[in-house]
Amino acid sequence: MLLTDFDVDSDLGWFSVNDSVMGGRSAGGFRIEAGVLVFSGTTNTKGGGFSSIRTQTRLPSLEGRRAILLRARGDGRRYILRLEGAGGVAYWADFQPSADAPGWLRVPFEDFRPRFRGRWLPGPPLDVTSIVALGIMCYDGQNGPFRLEVERIEAE
Repeated sequence: MLLTDFDVDSDLGWFSVNDSVMGGRSAGGFRIEAGVLVFSGTTNTKGGGFSSIRTQTRLPSLEGRRAILLRARGDGRRYILRLEGAGGVAYWADFQPSADAPGWLRVPFEDFRPRFRGRWLPGPPLDVTSIVALGIMCYDGQNGPFRLEVERIEAE
């Protein structure tokens, strides 16, 4: 099931959230170029160390689905896929796309764990039926520039 291919008709209302909300110094954002979402910026681990983008538009029901698929190219850094449940709890799973060429990555729902402000929470497993939004984060404990290109996001 296609969630977005970054054309005008599949816009999910993306917006940026950087660690400046916690006094941090990272700066990042996104733009869409020829149907590709380019998420880029610089992270600074003094005061937070993250940059993220998130959707505002409620996702369609993912009931019966098993994973999120991304067609993406990275820069050698590790990224986080963030799913937000209806109750506001966020679940995170890591992924690391190839820097060579765009490729498909599969992030199974069972890999997602609950987190709050970067801290792991004891909690229930992700309830796929409660997912309302998704996000992508650069939060790998490294300082420096990052760039992630995403062509498509699907649910399997």
